[in-house]
Amino acid sequence: MLEYQLLPLLCHILMLCLASLFLWSNASIVIKKSPPNIPVVGVPEKAVMEITSALLFAINRGLTSLHNIASGRHLKQFLAVTAGLWVLSAVGRWCNFITLFYLLFVLLHTVPVIYEKYEDEVDSSAEKVKTGIKKQYRVLCEKVLKGQPGDVLKVRKLS
Repeated sequence: MLEYQLLPLLCHILMLCLASLFLWSNASIVIKKSPPNIPVVGVPEKAVMEITSALLFAINRGLTSLHNIASGRHLKQFLAVTAGLWVLSAVGRWCNFITLFYLLFVLLHTVPVIYEKYEDEVDSSAEKVKTGIKKQYRVLCEKVLKGQPGDVLKVRKLS
């Protein structure tokens, strides 16, 4: 609402906290009160290494998957990733990163609960969508690629 970005907001909050603690510490000497008890905070190295290791594994798995798709062996995956990236870029034009992060956070916490509650309905709808996508893929192969869906994959494997 205030057009405040996340980084400046965090910096201003930290500056306010730091200035108030600094003034409190110096004023406590003048008014003969005890200074604030500021705890020492640190990040354990083991936790950082575990997070880094998991993040590295996920990044490498994603890059391997992108490499396999880019090699030209998986037309369906290539089309799905291209469509997904196109949709993501369109959504990215509508809102900033923090809004997308918030929406993703909310979706990741609500979609599994909704799926568990309405599992049968979601599965039947997903099956209908999958059938429709297969029909559209066949039409694409017949009209654009001038062959059967299996022929495109066989030609790719032979070359």
